[in-house]
Amino acid sequence: MKKLSARRRHPLAAVVVLLFALAATGGLYAAFAPASKAQADETSQSLTIKEGKKLYEVGCASCHGTGGQGSSDGPSLIGVGAAAVDFQVATGRMPAATSQGPQVVKKKNIYTQDQIDQLAAYIASLGAGPEVPTKEQYGPDGADIAKGGELFRTNCAQCHNFTGKGGALTKGKFAPDLTGVDAKHIYEAMQTGPQNMPSFPDTTLSSKNKKDVIAYLHAINSSETEQPGGMELGGLGPVTEGLFAWIFGLGALVAVAVWVAARTAKAKKS
Repeated sequence: MKKLSARRRHPLAAVVVLLFALAATGGLYAAFAPASKAQADETSQSLTIKEGKKLYEVGCASCHGTGGQGSSDGPSLIGVGAAAVDFQVATGRMPAATSQGPQVVKKKNIYTQDQIDQLAAYIASLGAGPEVPTKEQYGPDGADIAKGGELFRTNCAQCHNFTGKGGALTKGKFAPDLTGVDAKHIYEAMQTGPQNMPSFPDTTLSSKNKKDVIAYLHAINSSETEQPGGMELGGLGPVTEGLFAWIFGLGALVAVAVWVAARTAKAKKS
C-alpha cells in the first residue's frame, strides 16, 4: 500500500493519467463518430459515377464504346467534360436517333436531371473537361447587354443571325434558333462547341462575356422588348428586310409608274 501511494504521488502520475484519458477519448471518438463531410461527399460522388456508368452502358456504349473511347458510330467522350454531356442529353440531341440527317437536332429529353447529372459525372471521371456552369455564371445579374450584343454580332451573327433566329449552313446543316433556349444550355454550347459550332473557352470568351451574350439574347427575344424600328420581319436580318423592300417597295413604285403612264396616254388620246 505504501508503494502504491508513493506511485500516486509521483510527479509524472498526473501526466500519465491525462495521456491515457486522451488516448481513450480519441479512440472512442474514432470508433463511434460519423464520417466526415469530405468522406461523405466522396462516397456520394462515387455512387453518382457508378450509377452514371450503368446508364452509359445501356444508352451510350453502343456508339461511343464501352469506355467512352469512341467508335465508327460515335466520337470519343474522353475529355469532353460534364458540360458537354449536360447540353447534349438535356436538349435531347443524345442519344441520337437511329436515322440521322446532316446534323443531330434537338428533341424531347428522355432522362431526368438526376440521371443527366450521373451520366455527366461518369464522363467527367474519364478525363478532365468543362464543368457544368453555375447559375451565377449564366444568370442575368451583373450582365452588360450592350457588350453582349457587340460580342454576339462579332462572333455569332454570321451563323445565328443578328438576333439569334438561326440560319442555314452548308450541306443541309444549320445554326439553330436560340429563341427560348435555356441560358445554361447557351453557356454550355459556347463552352463546348457542339457539332458545327466552334468552342469559346474562357481563354477566348470569358465567363463574364458569355453572361453578357446570354443577357443580350434574352433581351432582344423577350416578348416585353419593343421594336423601335417597327415591324421586325421575324428578326431575320437585312436579307429579309432588303427582299421585302425590293418586292413591295419597288413593286409599288412600278405600279405607280404604270398608272401614271396609263393616265398620261389616256389624256393624250382625249
